[in-house]
Amino acid sequence: MLMPAALAICQSADNVLVVVNQASPLSQQIAEYYALRRHIPLANVCRVNIQPNEEISHDEYQSRIADPVAAFLRSHGIEEKILYIVTTAGLPLRVRGHGVALLSEIASVDSELSLLYSDMHGHPHNTPSGIPNPFFGKINAPFRHPDFPIYLVTRLAGYDLSDVKGIIDRALQARNRGLFVIDLRGSDNTDGNKWLMQTSAQLPKQRVVLDQSSNVLYNQSDVIAYASWGSNDTDRKLRHLGFHWLPGAIATEYVSTNGRTFARPPESWNLGSIFGGSGQSLTADYIHDGATGASGHVAEPYLQYTPRPDIVLPAYYRGRNLAESFYLSIHSLSWMNIVIGDPLCTLGKP
Repeated sequence: MLMPAALAICQSADNVLVVVNQASPLSQQIAEYYALRRHIPLANVCRVNIQPNEEISHDEYQSRIADPVAAFLRSHGIEEKILYIVTTAGLPLRVRGHGVALLSEIASVDSELSLLYSDMHGHPHNTPSGIPNPFFGKINAPFRHPDFPIYLVTRLAGYDLSDVKGIIDRALQARNRGLFVIDLRGSDNTDGNKWLMQTSAQLPKQRVVLDQSSNVLYNQSDVIAYASWGSNDTDRKLRHLGFHWLPGAIATEYVSTNGRTFARPPESWNLGSIFGGSGQSLTADYIHDGATGASGHVAEPYLQYTPRPDIVLPAYYRGRNLAESFYLSIHSLSWMNIVIGDPLCTLGKP
């Protein structure tokens, strides 16, 4: 199904709010570089002040991030105009909480912040467990307020400033070319493999590299998007895929804790060894290796709440920007998901 032409028009810098942590020099450097490169108005740069730890309490999130951002939006009269919020490395990543499984109170800071619009309009959300994303699956609807009472929150983060500058620079060079690499897990009958197959069916055959075997795809060239099981494919043994990523390339995988940290592991670290509390693959590795955007999870999301590749990749191919492509595919908010990248990044029309 082709997207109506109006939906392929990307939003502008006027619709982006950048959140800077004044307690983090890295956050300030990223915000300055992004605002310069994307021509973000100074009136759209919001400063908060919180210790740059990756994990914070819910009370700290509320008083140090949510409340100041809401006050900034109101005082500048831009709560309706802003559609996308960009957080920066150096701003906390995860909100700690109690509870287990689908009753967990843990969430990413970014996913909590996505509900700030509805919180500000008299519909505060509760924890534990996630909140249904009203934009999920609305592939033919333009993203706008008040139709969708949320903000789409993406994060500019990597192992260091150089990695993040790479995200920003490559986003500005993105073009609709290259290969969609889709790697199934062999002998798997779960929804995950079904969604990967459905992804392939919605993209031009000549631009798809599809592997349904137990082999792992390494060393692919001219990659514009990648979807797989990541380290949850037991046949994958290597941390780095050895891909050549094109500017604008995105990656998504079914991995529970790939967004658990943006601290840099030792170069000798490999999948299966514990780093940051887990041995699973890391979202930051894809960014470091040349991807322009990627999804991740700060804790166990469960398969049904990971980004649906059969929505992300076709939407991105048809011209949706990075933020809209990912959020169309994410079932719940106030949950574990993060999206790394410039929200305005788009491949343009096919």
